[in-house]
Amino acid sequence: MNDIATPVRPLPDFTRTALSPVKLAHVVLRVSDLARSRAWYLDVLQAHAAFENEMLCFLTYDDEHHRIGLIAGPELKHEADASTGLEHIAFTYGSLSELLANHRRLAARGIRPYWCINHGPTISMYYRDPDGHRLELQHDVFETAEEVSAFFASGAYAENFMGVVFDPEALAARFEAGEPLASLTERPRLPEGKAPWDMFVP
Repeated sequence: MNDIATPVRPLPDFTRTALSPVKLAHVVLRVSDLARSRAWYLDVLQAHAAFENEMLCFLTYDDEHHRIGLIAGPELKHEADASTGLEHIAFTYGSLSELLANHRRLAARGIRPYWCINHGPTISMYYRDPDGHRLELQHDVFETAEEVSAFFASGAYAENFMGVVFDPEALAARFEAGEPLASLTERPRLPEGKAPWDMFVP
């Protein structure tokens, strides 16, 4: 007897469909002096700040919510995180279903994310390449930059600039059960007693 239910809304079949990202989304850098780097990138790229606080700054110059991320975080948990350099490279998938199906494709090959987090503007899965470089594979929750700007302006990102971690297989199961996309992508509140940096996995 087969106890596996037929999905109400199946994910793409990764054995038949190529699951390539639709764009290179952004680059995030660790910097030693946030104000200095912010001023430099604003000038060089003629960009503007989409969101910023004392530890990070997201810069954009087009319709993407951020193209350059600058981070100067306090006392990060991994020795390498104390140094400057490349934080990660992000690739955007065309839909949540493609992101989740790609997760299954990679997992079947033994490649699993080390960090899955709902940032608010994106549903993101982070991987390490063989040399330890970090790649973010993401789905854009909002359809327009204006919607992202409204999210930033709402204060939700200032309250929790990191996001909330999630289980990718549980999210895939909810997707296949037919749960509305708005419910799947809505960022939950931080767990009781947790701060934004508690959601970070180095």
